[in-house]
Amino acid sequence: MHTKLSVNINKIALLRNSRGSNIPDVLQFAKDAIRYGAEGITIHPREDERHIKRVDAFELGAFLPTDVCEYNIEGYPSAEFIKMVCKIKPTQVTLVPDLPDALTSSEGWDTIQQEHFLKDILHELKSHDLRVALFMETDFKKLEMAKQIGADRIEFYTGQYAEDFADNKERAIKPFESAALFCSEIGIGVNAGHDLNLDNLKFFKQHVPNLLEVSIGHALVRDCLYLGLENVIPMYKRLLND
Repeated sequence: MHTKLSVNINKIALLRNSRGSNIPDVLQFAKDAIRYGAEGITIHPREDERHIKRVDAFELGAFLPTDVCEYNIEGYPSAEFIKMVCKIKPTQVTLVPDLPDALTSSEGWDTIQQEHFLKDILHELKSHDLRVALFMETDFKKLEMAKQIGADRIEFYTGQYAEDFADNKERAIKPFESAALFCSEIGIGVNAGHDLNLDNLKFFKQHVPNLLEVSIGHALVRDCLYLGLENVIPMYKRLLND
């Protein structure tokens, strides 16, 4: 199965914001990433706008999606976030459970405890013809509930996989492999993201069936500092699909 590479450009916006100018240009970076092979652009706007700003989300939305590149907006489903994505209409909305002041996403939804909260939000987003993914861990019961409340896909939080990979990659991958098989059985799509990189991505792809998309930002931008965007995107794509 072909797995799409979606490039998270939050770090590019963070770098731009540090100088109060438009260098580097977030929209131009997205266009260049697509030119070099990115099949998706991901952003995760937060209320404090410390990296991606609302204006960025709308400017990117005026350009994306294209015939070759999807547009994925991640975020906590606050009223403002829901209003924004319903106006922009990206290809995919990925809901994450972290509050807006969190440093980064570090856990998945408890879909059982938050069933009613999420069900109403999913209904509203899907009424606008949006594909919706939930940021999740590997608990079968919570994955099954994600399907029941209407999620189209889940995005595995892979931080624990990345942390455990160096010590025991077989043990690190096992829960994701089993959970992905379960997702296939219940008919929900599988994405993945968080701390995937050039070292651990190929093993993840080889062992996680029916992986539709990975979203990678921090590691990919780091690699660009040494190797350049033009080289890095094909390197990641080869790991996913060779």
